[in-house]
Amino acid sequence: MRSRWTILAALFVARATIAFQFQSVAAIAPQLSQGLGASLADIGVLIGLYFAPGALLALPGGAIGRRYGDKAVVLAGLLMMLAGELLMTTSTSWSVQIAGRLTAGIGGVLLNVLMTKMVADWFAGREIATAMAIFINSWPAGIAVALMLLPAIGATLGLHAVNLAVTGVILIGLGLIALVYRAPDAAVAVEGERSSLTADTICAVIAAGLIWCLYNIGFAMIFSFGPSMLVEQGWSGAAAGSTISIVLWLAALSVPLGGFLADRTKRGEVILVAG
Repeated sequence: MRSRWTILAALFVARATIAFQFQSVAAIAPQLSQGLGASLADIGVLIGLYFAPGALLALPGGAIGRRYGDKAVVLAGLLMMLAGELLMTTSTSWSVQIAGRLTAGIGGVLLNVLMTKMVADWFAGREIATAMAIFINSWPAGIAVALMLLPAIGATLGLHAVNLAVTGVILIGLGLIALVYRAPDAAVAVEGERSSLTADTICAVIAAGLIWCLYNIGFAMIFSFGPSMLVEQGWSGAAAGSTISIVLWLAALSVPLGGFLADRTKRGEVILVAG
């Protein structure tokens, strides 16, 4: 029987594919600007479009998962990511690029919502902070790998090769979820858990969401526009991507450490404020 850590590894890789696909535009932004005749503002729109569906689908995504099953919806999301990437490969038309990016983004949003729940299902009451820290770490890890690989692939083999590389990574995530993931045998009861939302819970979720939102705005600015800034200063695309990825690799080390310390000390608030 697969352990919860094996399940976590499969979910980690699947979520990293979202980050890899998301970063595929920013990682090759200079080449993409030349190939599509797009300005930096246009590239910014293409980057932002990936998560635009999140504003509409985050809440219904949970209900969709309850109705059709978490695994089935995650597989459907990965297929949408795959379809969006293949659509972007077919044409350099700006409208096709937008359509493909939105299609992939819808799939990515479904994955983001439901895979977090899938981790909680397996780790509720057991190393939840450590597991969530590892899982969240899939985001900087996926982006860092994209920054290191995709500029070199684009410079050597062209934009179509970048799309195909992203397609291959998505297929790996699809295979892992299809073959490795299974639902836990029984949900673990959490002490003090309530079946309905209270006003205090809603306020706490809003506060946590705002903190996460502001953190990600600053974080995303670095890896979305940092490579283009360095290329404008004369760096090669590969060197710019590798340098910016240092920020992500540092996060890859610090995030699991924070989760481990929170589990060990049982003082997550202190760890959060110190971070």
